[in-house]
Amino acid sequence: MIAVLRRFWPFIIRHKFKFFIAILGMIMAAVGTSASAYVVKPILDEIFINKDKQMLYYLPPLVILLYFLKGFGKFIQVYYTEYIGQDVIRIVRQKMLESLLAMQMDYFIKQPSGELISRLTNDINRIKNVVANMIPSFIREMLTIFALTFVVIYQSPHLALYFLFIMPLAIYPLSRLAKRMKKISHQSQEKISDLTTHLTEIFNNIELIKAEAKEENELKRFTRHNDEFFELTLKQVRTQEIISPFMEVLGAVIVSLVIFMGGQEVIDGKMTTGEFFSFMTALFMLYTPIKHTSKLYNQIQDAVAASERIFHIIDLKPSIKSGDKPMPKEIFRLCFEHVSLNYGEKRALEDISFCAQKNHITAIVGDSGSGKSSLINLIVRFYDPTSGRLTIDGIDIKEIDIKQLRSSIALVTQRIYLLQESVAVNVGGEDFDEAKVIEALKSAGAYEFVQSLPDGIYTKLQEAGMNLSGGQRQRIAIARALYKDPKILLFDEATSALDSKSEEQILETIKNLAKNRIVLLISHNISSITFADNIVVLSHGELVCQGAHEELLQSCEHYKELYKE
Repeated sequence: MIAVLRRFWPFIIRHKFKFFIAILGMIMAAVGTSASAYVVKPILDEIFINKDKQMLYYLPPLVILLYFLKGFGKFIQVYYTEYIGQDVIRIVRQKMLESLLAMQMDYFIKQPSGELISRLTNDINRIKNVVANMIPSFIREMLTIFALTFVVIYQSPHLALYFLFIMPLAIYPLSRLAKRMKKISHQSQEKISDLTTHLTEIFNNIELIKAEAKEENELKRFTRHNDEFFELTLKQVRTQEIISPFMEVLGAVIVSLVIFMGGQEVIDGKMTTGEFFSFMTALFMLYTPIKHTSKLYNQIQDAVAASERIFHIIDLKPSIKSGDKPMPKEIFRLCFEHVSLNYGEKRALEDISFCAQKNHITAIVGDSGSGKSSLINLIVRFYDPTSGRLTIDGIDIKEIDIKQLRSSIALVTQRIYLLQESVAVNVGGEDFDEAKVIEALKSAGAYEFVQSLPDGIYTKLQEAGMNLSGGQRQRIAIARALYKDPKILLFDEATSALDSKSEEQILETIKNLAKNRIVLLISHNISSITFADNIVVLSHGELVCQGAHEELLQSCEHYKELYKE
């Protein structure tokens, strides 16, 4: 727990003044609680036994004051610790996403999206309650325990020995329970990640599941995960709730001994009735925070397990490092120089060399799995070459600031990413320029159909743009790319899901986009990209030939075979 607090401390210390006020509130609550136990002695001895009328006027208002101190102190503590806790969670959640967004594509391929969503939601929620409530409550209860222990010892050091001797016996079994709780919490969090991952898979592939009548199979898989999570939850409950009967029995042993020994001292006249009941009140009041603290400590183990998973994300270091050179204001050539690429043990590209020129369209063709998309992945630096290099006007792209590089590139793929926002926001972002949005839509050949929508560019799209046709969604994606005014424009199978008429329209749009840009176009339909200035032909990760369409028909057998298919 100390290690976790140390990691959270830089976020907490930002609120030094609020933390100081919260500590004051805890002290007020602890003093109010312990003092209310102490005043039992003068109430019994001075008012009820000695019949002191003057004390009758002083002590009741004092009791009210003490309970006000206790209540107001708790309010201050809860408010300010909740404020600090919620702010810490806000910062941690932001840092988690910031760390994830900096990671290379390879990480997201290996890591299930459901697992990452679970860490950003479920794990964060587990520590939110701890940082905002449990840890402050733990500190307050510990202060209360120390204050009440002082009252107990002050009233009767002799009787206090029974409490001080027996209570530490609980430490060993409680620590064992805490370790078990942490282990089960790890398992529980892994299982909820499995649940989230499975749900993500179901909703992302719902069309296929229904088409193949796989609903029952998916329900069986989910039921298995759900039942395992149910069993782990019950284990958590058993481990957590066993503390209560354990502490009840231990408390009963202590109270019984104190009543027996204290009763003898009152009978023998060694202790007044008020002193004994003040001692017993403090002892009874001690039982609640000790029991609560034991339970809190066990619950905190759940957050410790979640925190380890959270800080594992925050501590991630991307393997794709940014360079420090600025992106050239104007670029003329993008070149692959003897580039090879491995995905783990698998070789994707082998010794690729070619250049894409400004004001030209370069098409990349080849069989499925020939490495076409791998070239695009290298340009946007989703991956770095295993050997060789990519250059922009002679500068290795690894040396260029990665944010500037990607800001200068627009990528349009067959997978269209649209938000449940207006057309304008989808094209230009939250702070869009209306004139630029319209210009981008016109350049993409999309403005005509957008104007016919109920609210024009302010029409809100449904999830994944389902209120648009495939061709319309593709044009919105191209408009978004053009809004950036990129120096390099990449189309990766951007027309593969379209009908022939829509594809023809999109390709006509692409032809008009090459001016002052480098354009690379990947298409499975070779007959549709014969207009390209240079066609690069790949096979099994190797460059077979390159040139214009007519030239390749004369000199490249592999291209002729692809063209005939």
